[in-house]
Amino acid sequence: MGRNELDNLVRLGQLKPEPVSVSEIDTHLQSGRDRLQDASAPGLSLSGRFLLGYSAAYAFSLVALRRQGFRPASRYVVFQCLPHTLAVGPEIWRLLARAHDVRNGFEYEGSDEVTEDLGLQVIRCAQALERLL
Repeated sequence: MGRNELDNLVRLGQLKPEPVSVSEIDTHLQSGRDRLQDASAPGLSLSGRFLLGYSAAYAFSLVALRRQGFRPASRYVVFQCLPHTLAVGPEIWRLLARAHDVRNGFEYEGSDEVTEDLGLQVIRCAQALERLL
């Protein structure tokens, strides 16, 4: 799946080749599953559910990339690689890229663009990624 595209990202400095680590992958998988489960816990705030869903989606996306033998230079590139690591369409990776921007605004700039709809969509994307792994 998309090995040429991933190799191009290595040449651009966005990815670096790194041997696959089964223990690392297992840790990220468990982290993603835990966060996805926690995102559905009753009584959590909207921003809490969003951040947990985002973290789960990131963990699953990172697993897909690490299974291919690459490590990202930045968090954002993990979502950009999804068409090449899990063959997902733009409806997933573009939403997660948008969620990344919202997360950064929330975490670093104090903005709050988190909506109920975005939170639910991020959680659904994380669930879809988990199924593809």
